[in-house]
Amino acid sequence: MKQLSKIVTFALIVLAFVGCREFHTLSKDGKKPIQGGAYEVLVVCDNSEWESPLGTKLRELLEQPVEMLNQNEPMFNVLRITSGDLRHLLLQHRNILKVVISDKVAQAQINAQYDLDAAPQIVLTFQAPTQKAALEYLEANGDALTKVLEIAERNRTIAYAEKHNVKVLNDLLHSEFDIDAKIPKGYELRSQSENFLWASYEFPTASQGFFCYSYPYRGKGSLTADYLVAMRNSFAKRIPGPSDGSYMITVEQIPDAEGKGVLPLRPLYRSVVVNGREWIEMRGFWDVENDYMGGPFVSYTTVNDATNEVFTIDCYVFSPKYGKRNFLRPLEHLVYLISFPQSVEQQK
Repeated sequence: MKQLSKIVTFALIVLAFVGCREFHTLSKDGKKPIQGGAYEVLVVCDNSEWESPLGTKLRELLEQPVEMLNQNEPMFNVLRITSGDLRHLLLQHRNILKVVISDKVAQAQINAQYDLDAAPQIVLTFQAPTQKAALEYLEANGDALTKVLEIAERNRTIAYAEKHNVKVLNDLLHSEFDIDAKIPKGYELRSQSENFLWASYEFPTASQGFFCYSYPYRGKGSLTADYLVAMRNSFAKRIPGPSDGSYMITVEQIPDAEGKGVLPLRPLYRSVVVNGREWIEMRGFWDVENDYMGGPFVSYTTVNDATNEVFTIDCYVFSPKYGKRNFLRPLEHLVYLISFPQSVEQQK
């Protein structure tokens, strides 16, 4: 849009996967390309398990709603087949979860294999001696299961960006904010001004966009939730809406259930660590002042020690007709493609 309307143990598996660089490849060893859509999981599970409490728990974990979207969307789209159906092109699916219940198995565990029949592929084998043991394992380790699948998708985004990125945007981000970045191919510059850059990736019926901005760091008060929202609104005004005088704002209140008043709505605010650097993540909704547009956003804010400035990358989605998850997730991964030079103190 030139304007917005146009424009081992499973725990160890997860830890190993976070730092795994070998997986960051689009194809290797002559393997065929993966099949299936992003955030789609092929679950290989026979009827007796799928129709039991174990199957219910698997669906509950994989299909839990993504937080802070305008409508309910599952974390993963689940395709279920039986073990006898796993053949031909299905062997090349990007994310495969095999469920094996057998009394020959000593204990419940999940093993990960990579690039078996395609690349970059992850195949998880979840095995247990009984359904009860499998269910108990998921109760304790379910979050790790979804985490490792999310990391697989994230690493694919990173791999693509490392090979196919927009040099002009990378150079602009470096000159304006003193950062190193690899912005994936497809994004185009929309606007640039002092301490501000806006780029987006346009589709016929949707838009992925991000804007970066910086301002002086004056202590912890520069990183409070209220201050971050205020600064977001200040810079978001530079993103024009579809009509004269319209611009992006942060949604801070919503109608109550009876439609007679409003309720406050604040973005989610939490600290996350990405590649060893602490960031503040905010998730919420954006709107357009003086017009009718909106969608979800996620922002990441940190302090650039080399410049003593607060830096934010703020990512938004506009997709009124279709789902937003698959547009927002790659934007979330942009923070993994940003690095900072060391400050003088760090170099010492």
